[in-house]
Amino acid sequence: MGTTLRKMKLGAFLPAPGHHVAAWRHPDARADGGLDLGYYTALARTAERGKFDLMFLSDGVGVRTHYRNSDELSRWGRMVHFEPLTLLAALAPSTERLGLTATVSTTYNEPFHVARKFASLDFLSQGRAGWNIVTSCTDAEAKNFNRDTQLDHATRYRRAREFMQVVTGLWDSWEDDAFLYDKASGRYFDPDKLHILGHQGEFFGVKGPLNVARSPQGYPVLVQAGASDDGQDFAAQWGEVIFSASQTLTQAQTFYRGVKEQVARHGRDPELVKIMPGVFPVVGRSQTEAEEMYGKLQEGIDMVVALGLLSDRLGGMDVSALPLDEPLPEVTATERSKSRQQLVYEQARRDNLTVRQLALAVAGGRGHRVILGTPETIVDQLEDWFIHDGADGFNIMPPHLPDGLTRFVDLVIPELQRRGLFRLEYEGCTLRENLGLPRPAHPRAGHVDAPDAQRRAG
Repeated sequence: MGTTLRKMKLGAFLPAPGHHVAAWRHPDARADGGLDLGYYTALARTAERGKFDLMFLSDGVGVRTHYRNSDELSRWGRMVHFEPLTLLAALAPSTERLGLTATVSTTYNEPFHVARKFASLDFLSQGRAGWNIVTSCTDAEAKNFNRDTQLDHATRYRRAREFMQVVTGLWDSWEDDAFLYDKASGRYFDPDKLHILGHQGEFFGVKGPLNVARSPQGYPVLVQAGASDDGQDFAAQWGEVIFSASQTLTQAQTFYRGVKEQVARHGRDPELVKIMPGVFPVVGRSQTEAEEMYGKLQEGIDMVVALGLLSDRLGGMDVSALPLDEPLPEVTATERSKSRQQLVYEQARRDNLTVRQLALAVAGGRGHRVILGTPETIVDQLEDWFIHDGADGFNIMPPHLPDGLTRFVDLVIPELQRRGLFRLEYEGCTLRENLGLPRPAHPRAGHVDAPDAQRRAG
């Protein structure tokens, strides 16, 4: 096939054992990898060898204790791992071009802390930080932060919008050339280039300024994965990379077209927003090998875990009490992850799955698209979505680690490159440069705050 000027963007989603719910039980997986810096360093270097745009660490601020007792919970296998920003800061010196992206919640943090940490990570990585913005959606997290239940959906997003106004305002506390370090004059910074935020709103009162200079990228790359109506509008307003979950090309195209239209309505350039659906690839040297690999992972699924995960994806509905070999009944929408709930329900109806079959399917891809095959057949499917406006790239979810990532880098990346769909070398040094995103200009460059001007004039 011929080459194309447009290139796919790729993220590597790297939960410690892998994406499959039974990944930690695979003979080649590191069950304890979530607390091993050397393990994560090797994964990051493999992703960078494959020229991935970024590695991505998901996170929550609580253990999802939706199981009935500790014995059931103990079967989950994903209880402990590093706090992601701490880990990415440790990985920064071991990588040079790979973007370092982590999930941080707007519901259970304060804007000043988040602004300061991401600005610091951007400096430590020389411009490779990315923030996956979430509002959180579980009562388990709420109970760690002085609440019995989570905030309602609308309030979480209202808070998130104000959170973003504060954080971006804090990142703009200093103009890019504010710091003089002039020993002769005694001026550490140019006072005309300091801007005090002075925010007072519904949720936050933050004076500023931030005690970190404006970072190499200006702002870290802003990533979002909201798919509800509120989530899509929020993503269209703020997101520069949007992670999504679609099972079919038609679903992907509908999401892609809808979000790009909303981006334009917010006065932004749709070409500067990269939509990257999650893909769960099982890479074999033959179709039979890929199917056998997937079958081995599926054999490791504990039905208690699978049913618990399905209950979680369906917004807390207890599916363990349902007849497992009958179809899933009608699902009532809840406040939790409305879009993912609908996606799973549609999968059950489209594929005519029983509750048991649906639980096993969700335990594999977690609602994302599962692709089994050779490098050529996997690239065929990725290319189909890419050229038919279903994606600007993909968030790759290796089934188990490290083998799933290594196989993708060694077998799939060369085929993508052969077809001209993916870079041969990194285009730049920062995450923004490699994604083809502009660096935000300081909105008040050259503007003197009135109180400061009056003080100096007096």
